[in-house]
Amino acid sequence: MSSQPQSEQSRSESPLWQQIQPGGIGVNPGSTDRVQTGDWRTEVPVVDFERCTHCMICWVDCPDASFEVANAKLIGVDLKHCKGCGICAQVCPVKCIEMVPDSAENRETQPSNGASSESAK
Repeated sequence: MSSQPQSEQSRSESPLWQQIQPGGIGVNPGSTDRVQTGDWRTEVPVVDFERCTHCMICWVDCPDASFEVANAKLIGVDLKHCKGCGICAQVCPVKCIEMVPDSAENRETQPSNGASSESAK
């Protein structure tokens, strides 16, 4: 048995970082784009587009990339992926996003998934 302590012995047998092959390369990574993840929320964001300044802070801060944008303007919310966390409503500087209980009625009032480009004008 070696007289070296265990930690020194294993260090000398380990490859140098330059010798290690890159890891974590995903050839087909998972994506919530292909999986609907918004089914368990209890609230949905409703945007007052009349008051929206299109600052895009909600778009930047949304952890689920649930805000739809066209021509540098917010046009809708992708409710298939929104989890109702409310971050968007908290960060909106003009407070034009309101979190309301998730219901069929509230989902229908919100442009989402393929909202027409007319709403971006």
